[in-house]
Amino acid sequence: MAAYMRSMMFLVSIERNALLTRGNGIVVESKRYVRGLMRKPVKVLFPETETDKVIKNTPQPQPSGQNVKRDKEAKVTPTIRHLEESDFVKKRSNVQSSIKHPHSTVTSDSIDGLRFERAFPGDKRLARVVGVARSRTIREHQGKILLEGKRLICDALNAGANPQMVFFSTVDRLRELPVDKLKRATLVKVKFEDIKIWSDLVAPQGVIAIFSRPDPSRLNFANKGHSVPLSLICDNIRDPGNLGTMLRCAAAAGCQDVLLTKGCVDAWEPKVLRAAMGAHFRLPIYPNLSWADVDNHLPKPVTVHVADSSCDAETSRETEVTHMNVSHKPSKAGDYGWVSTKRNHNKMRYEDYDSDSDSDYEFEGLSLPRVDTKLYHESWAQRPTAVVVGGETQGLSVEAVQLAEKTSGHRLFIPVVPDVDSLNSAMAASILLFEGRKQLLKIMQTAGRKLKSKAEQQFS
Repeated sequence: MAAYMRSMMFLVSIERNALLTRGNGIVVESKRYVRGLMRKPVKVLFPETETDKVIKNTPQPQPSGQNVKRDKEAKVTPTIRHLEESDFVKKRSNVQSSIKHPHSTVTSDSIDGLRFERAFPGDKRLARVVGVARSRTIREHQGKILLEGKRLICDALNAGANPQMVFFSTVDRLRELPVDKLKRATLVKVKFEDIKIWSDLVAPQGVIAIFSRPDPSRLNFANKGHSVPLSLICDNIRDPGNLGTMLRCAAAAGCQDVLLTKGCVDAWEPKVLRAAMGAHFRLPIYPNLSWADVDNHLPKPVTVHVADSSCDAETSRETEVTHMNVSHKPSKAGDYGWVSTKRNHNKMRYEDYDSDSDSDYEFEGLSLPRVDTKLYHESWAQRPTAVVVGGETQGLSVEAVQLAEKTSGHRLFIPVVPDVDSLNSAMAASILLFEGRKQLLKIMQTAGRKLKSKAEQQFS
């Protein structure tokens, strides 16, 4: 009972102190005023309309215990009501958000039935995989390639390539790919900033994929029905941009395959992939071949021609081409346009031409195979044909000229105006490939008409 009386006296003292004014007076009228919530001291703020009220020094009777209890409950009730209203608003917002997307298939770790992982801060998988795929030695050892961008990844999936890991920044980027073909791949969602760090593009698309190195014999090529019996042999093509452009031209011209010698840059180099624009998945590409392997990949019979980038003043005139064809002057390495006269220590190891001399023209006095010259627009593609294009720096290999002589091929010459340097290797390849396609289609159409006329004569 004593504790109860002490608590009641404490509450009464609080109410009394709240009614004190600046002049130690007491308000005559008993009203509830707005209190300024200050820690100390507690003061009463009067409304502007009641500043002239009469203040007397007569003390006000202390409120009873029931009034104090009622005032305490009145203070607690608005707080409870506010909490209940806030809980109601939260529940209502959650219900509305669930109703807004009732048919959404994206959850925190799956999309359209495929589960994906979220890369946490410090995850090094993207950096590690991209670093591995950018090294040619590791690409060949582990059998991995890196593809970036929607178009290139879609071409690979449609051709039947095997994806291993796919890194994407948003779910929308992943939805742009054929998701049904990614069931065996590991899907990892990463931040766009991480992709931007490891991307070779100025404006990354937000998706990078790691594939198994494709086997050309197992891919499904969509342009197979439009190909002609024409092959491109790339010899000593060291520039990635040139090789990628040549692959793109070969796919556009309908070549049946592309053969790359050991002196060429890797076909799966990122710069080659960007320049080729998906040509890797439109026709078979056989890289890192020796000349014995090149001969085995060519059909039988076949005619091999080599691209000639330059001739002397006499041979540059079309009127004197016929004299070149009957010329019996001994041939030298310098007479062949892109034939290399410098020793290539990484590739050219010939027992017959072995020498200790470091001269830049150590092969100049040696006789090379004799191959006649033809203008590019003359008739040279009359049966299955292969065209050898060499690099602008290293040039053609001696084996390329020997193969052309062995198959009765020619040096194909593209004349240019005087005082103009030779054409770019990719540009020369595109001119020769489309000219060869035109000639082969003409032969095929003529043969088709002959077969049709013979069949009509037999049934008439």
